[in-house]
Amino acid sequence: MKLVIFDLDGTLLNTLDDLADSANFALTAMGFPTHQTEEYKYFVGNGIPKLIERCLPENARNEEIQKRTLDIFSKRYGEHYADKTRPYEGIPEMLDELSANGVKLAVASNKADAFTQSLVRRFFGERFDLIRGSLPNVPRKPSPEIVYGIMSGIGAEKRETVFTGDSSVDITTAKNAGVDSIGCLWGFRTKEELLSAGAGKIAEDPMQIVKYIVKE
Repeated sequence: MKLVIFDLDGTLLNTLDDLADSANFALTAMGFPTHQTEEYKYFVGNGIPKLIERCLPENARNEEIQKRTLDIFSKRYGEHYADKTRPYEGIPEMLDELSANGVKLAVASNKADAFTQSLVRRFFGERFDLIRGSLPNVPRKPSPEIVYGIMSGIGAEKRETVFTGDSSVDITTAKNAGVDSIGCLWGFRTKEELLSAGAGKIAEDPMQIVKYIVKE
């Protein structure tokens, strides 16, 4: 493999606490009930606007309320997006091992591009060859467009590319793009979800990705 594309939230970084804290802050400000942090594992994955929609009460999911809640969330998250966020254990070492073996590294996230760029560089420095977050007028995952853009930027073919993530959104993205996939078990979703979505391989720890990618 020439290129490994990684999801961000739940794959490279454990961002759940900061996302949940900011969402609960916004819900409280709007007078709505909050959620336990663990519940947010099933709210994330399709971008922050969808996160806000999912955490709001069903009878409050109209355009005006969602916009006001998103505005509060975005301001809060912009100030606190890295308070508790950290790389999962073994991720930096895994990335370094892949790079040492000549593998190109990229990030494809449904998180807004500004947050994605900032978080990746804050925690991983210059390890990644290309970083792409959500941009206006570009379809989010599971659309394959973000994968196509990264492959074009790197100069990799489908047969040389694998997509690694922790949710069915990521596995479906890989299938839609026609590339191989690896499902990660340390993130936000379950092995059953990843297998049901059609994950090509399952990694129980980060270094297992190296074993899959770098042939002995």
